[in-house]
Amino acid sequence: MTGPVLLITGGSRGIGRAVALKAAREGWQVAVNYLRESEAAARVVSDIRSAGGNAKAYAADMGEPSAILALFHEVVRDFGRLDGFVNNAGIVDQTARLDEMSDERLERMFRINTLGAVIAAREAVRRLSTRHGGQGGTIVNMSSMAAVLGSPGQYVDYAASKAAIDTLTVGLAREVATEGVRVNAIRPGVIDTDIHASGGLPDRARDMVPLIPMQRAGTAEEIADAVLFLLSPQASYITGAILNVSGGR
Repeated sequence: MTGPVLLITGGSRGIGRAVALKAAREGWQVAVNYLRESEAAARVVSDIRSAGGNAKAYAADMGEPSAILALFHEVVRDFGRLDGFVNNAGIVDQTARLDEMSDERLERMFRINTLGAVIAAREAVRRLSTRHGGQGGTIVNMSSMAAVLGSPGQYVDYAASKAAIDTLTVGLAREVATEGVRVNAIRPGVIDTDIHASGGLPDRARDMVPLIPMQRAGTAEEIADAVLFLLSPQASYITGAILNVSGGR
C-alpha cells in the first residue's frame, strides 16, 4: 500500500475512531492504537480495509512508557514510515471535587493524559523530525475545553492534565518548526461520545446543551474534520495553534 502513515492513540472508539475512518477515506494508512477494546479496534480496521484502505491495530497502554516506545517501533517496522500522529488517548474519572480525589486517581490521570502524551509526542518527533533523519510530518494533540474552563466540581484533575497539553503544543511547535514538523491541538467541547459514561455522567452531552451557544453537543466526526484539516497540506502554515471545536462555549 502507498499513502502517508498516521498513528492514532485511543483509536478504537469515539473521537479516535472517527479520525481513523476519515483519515483512511482521505488516503492515509492508519495505525489504530487501543488498550483493552480489541474487538472495537478490529472493527475499525475491518471497516477501513473493506473500503479499500490499509490499517492495523496495536495494543499498547499509554500510561506505560515502555509500551509507548514499543508501539512506535512496531508501527514504523510494519508500515516503513510515519507521517502523522494524533495524540488522542486519554481518560476521565468519576466526578468529584479535588479535595475528594485520591492520590491513586491523580497519579493515573497525569500518567496517562500528560506524561503518556508527552512521551508519545517525543517518540513522534524522533521519527518525523529532519533532525533525526525523518521526512517531516504533523502532530495533532487532543486537548479539551476543560483546560480553559477548569471543570470545577467535576474533574479539575482532568482539566489540569489537558492544560499541560496546551503548553506542550505551543512549546513543541516552536521547538521543531525548522525541522519539518508542525504541532497543533484541538480543544473539543461537549462531544457526544461514551467517554462521559466513564466519568459517571452518561447524559452529560445532553444535559450541557443549554450552556452551549450553538445549543447542541458536537459529534466525533466534527472533531475528526478539524483534525484532518490540521494534518492536511491546507494547514501548511499553521503550527502552535490550538483550535476550539466547542460550539462557541
